Amino acid sequence: MNYNAALTLPDTQRLAGIRRGIEKEGLRALVNGALALTPHPTALGAALTHPHITTDFSESQLELITGAHLGVEDCLEELRRTHQFVLRTLTAQCEPELMWASSMPCGLPTDETIPLGRYGSSHVGRSKSVYRMGLGHRYGRRMQTISGIHYNWSMPGIRSEEYFSLIRNFRRHAFVLLYLYGASPALSPCFVEGRQHQLQPMGHEGKAFYLPHATSLRMGRLGYQSDAQASINVSYNGLEGYANSLYDALTRPYPAYQLVGVRNPGGDYNQLGTSLLQIENEFYGTIRPKRMVKSGERPLHALRERGVEYVEVRLMDIDPYEDVGIHGSTMRMLDVFLLHCLLSDSPPDSPQEIADIKHNQHLAAERGREPGLRLLRGGREVELAAWADEVLQACRPIAEALDQVHGTQDYSAALQLALTRVQDSQQTPSARVLHDMEHDFGNQFNAFGLARSQWVRDQLLARPWAEGDEAQFRAWAAESLQAQRAIEVATVGSFEDWRQHYMAAQQLG
Repeated sequence: MNYNAALTLPDTQRLAGIRRGIEKEGLRALVNGALALTPHPTALGAALTHPHITTDFSESQLELITGAHLGVEDCLEELRRTHQFVLRTLTAQCEPELMWASSMPCGLPTDETIPLGRYGSSHVGRSKSVYRMGLGHRYGRRMQTISGIHYNWSMPGIRSEEYFSLIRNFRRHAFVLLYLYGASPALSPCFVEGRQHQLQPMGHEGKAFYLPHATSLRMGRLGYQSDAQASINVSYNGLEGYANSLYDALTRPYPAYQLVGVRNPGGDYNQLGTSLLQIENEFYGTIRPKRMVKSGERPLHALRERGVEYVEVRLMDIDPYEDVGIHGSTMRMLDVFLLHCLLSDSPPDSPQEIADIKHNQHLAAERGREPGLRLLRGGREVELAAWADEVLQACRPIAEALDQVHGTQDYSAALQLALTRVQDSQQTPSARVLHDMEHDFGNQFNAFGLARSQWVRDQLLARPWAEGDEAQFRAWAAESLQAQRAIEVATVGSFEDWRQHYMAAQQLG
């Protein structure tokens, strides 16, 4: 499948109207590199209602959220200011904390000790915690502490079917991004303790496990994977097929989860439901079609009623060499890559191709820098490097068009950097991580991660900080705490009645 030069590029106004936003996860860590087990700091506001600072799976796992921006640098600057406020808050505590600068987690306690996110006493707040309890039962809590960067992207005038065309091509070519930007080739021994794995000890002391040519263990078999979800046959050939396959996973009972039950004998909740997926967000994938939801609305219902509004790219690792985990060049390459996926011919996927895509993802994540590595393409083997070069070469007219729209050469420069990394794998972040771990940190993952986290802290705290920024973030924190209290005061009825209503099949549309 090749870029079709006969397809016309979108007009200047549409290209200028591309919006992007970032959701960046990161663990709170102590200055010794261990997971911080303290509650979400009150000074950061309420995780339930804050517009820019919340938590992901764990109470110890921050998630920083930007708005949708027309400019790459504007998006980065908002993320940077949010990072600054968070780090100023964490370092001012009695026991200072850091934001861990790697996708693979810092030193973890026992699985059951990792704290679940807490969102107050309202029904919606309780449901978020119960959902996380279910994730812990289903996949283990350690897996959920993996962090990443989600890139939300839209362009004016794209219909739902065109977004699904983009998604199919993105999945076909996702290996390119794993190779270029994967930054998790190694991990702490605590992450795999008691688990079967094929990783190798790094050095003689066993202070890290790795694979020599890995790009992103986060996106490999040790990451966001499960046998249960492997049984979901999701179709990306259109909104109706996608919605129907997701509906099936959300309503089909799964025997292993039925054994866990919704509640234990003492009455405490184990999970929201016993279906294959509790809610839509439990479905893992490298990219998702998304739509803003109304209060109390299920995401699948919103998609069915109003169509796809944007896509969420979910395979990006945190770059430990960037202060906020992602560089502007990477964001520009994502814009180019997503446009390439949109404009290229995109035939319907098939069960065989879906299997090949999964195979390719695992190979690229675990062996992506291996010389001569071959992937499956249309029933034949092709070298990863040759295929990646072909995809990127086809991106040239798109990068040039975006340069013209924005009066810059930055998009072509981002593409050239990507092409250089395809030619020389030692220039990829994953290769750099392994080199630095070996030469500067005695093959110790935690020592490397701690050093990068301290560097991020120092870089961001050294940047200018305006009184107006401080006042704005303090106001957001106070308003979010007040908003959570208002939701709790307005909560009526039993949580069980609310749960049954929210989880009812008719709520899915």
